[in-house]
Amino acid sequence: MPELPEVETVRRGLEPAMAGVRIAAAEVRRPELRWPLPERMAERLSGRRVLRLRRRSKYILADLDSGESLLIHLGMSGRMTISGEAPGSFHRTIQPLERHDHVVFHMENGARIAFNDARRFGAMDLVASDAWESHPLLRGLGPEPLGNAFDGPGLAAALRPRRTPLKAALLDQRVVAGLGNIYVCEVLHRAGLSPLRRCDRTSGARLAALVPVIRQVLEAAIAAGGASLRDHRQASGELGYFQHDFRAYGREGAPCRTEGCDGKIRRVTQSGRSTFYCPNCQR
Repeated sequence: MPELPEVETVRRGLEPAMAGVRIAAAEVRRPELRWPLPERMAERLSGRRVLRLRRRSKYILADLDSGESLLIHLGMSGRMTISGEAPGSFHRTIQPLERHDHVVFHMENGARIAFNDARRFGAMDLVASDAWESHPLLRGLGPEPLGNAFDGPGLAAALRPRRTPLKAALLDQRVVAGLGNIYVCEVLHRAGLSPLRRCDRTSGARLAALVPVIRQVLEAAIAAGGASLRDHRQASGELGYFQHDFRAYGREGAPCRTEGCDGKIRRVTQSGRSTFYCPNCQR
């Protein structure tokens, strides 16, 4: 599933084609994705201007001049791709729609944006713009890791009482929003903390020190266009390339990239998910 860097990369790619632009026509080509799409969705979107594009955790929000916001979740395999004219971006010849192009936005500036989701784990909804925080998918989310509200003392206070492993705690979206399996593995490797270590047995200072590491990893991943392992592509159709900078994730048996460490990356299963770490330098 795309994590924060991949979603932010998609949001930034869509911005030149959508922000400030009217949706000339919206086309809904099936009634549901993961869940049923909103009633009269095409009608409620067509003719509306996109005021701005925002991201909350792993979700994109398109605020409309109707007072509603379009909530977009990419799911496991969802992609949003642009073709046609997109001012300030690029030109890509409009091709016939593909089988899994389920929702299509024909923009007034000549761009066409298609939401393609072969596995249909993605979702879209319409919510009142002044009440988006109460949406079931968004309420209860923790702080944005790149926002000002995310700091060392706050993270340490959220983690320290927990008796769960660090990996599980950092995946909890109530603790910090947007982190997933890939980036938690990368953060813990760079921080020298074992994913198996319990939160309540880790000092507040070490927990607080995770904040700059989280920011550094996420910012580097966004700059690289995210990580393309299976389905993720940027809105331009290009692949991300942060996977080439992985230090832990997916590197089972490979030499640890920490300077001075002669360990090898190990894979273990935690809560049904693969965890990659170096038992030599992550303690």
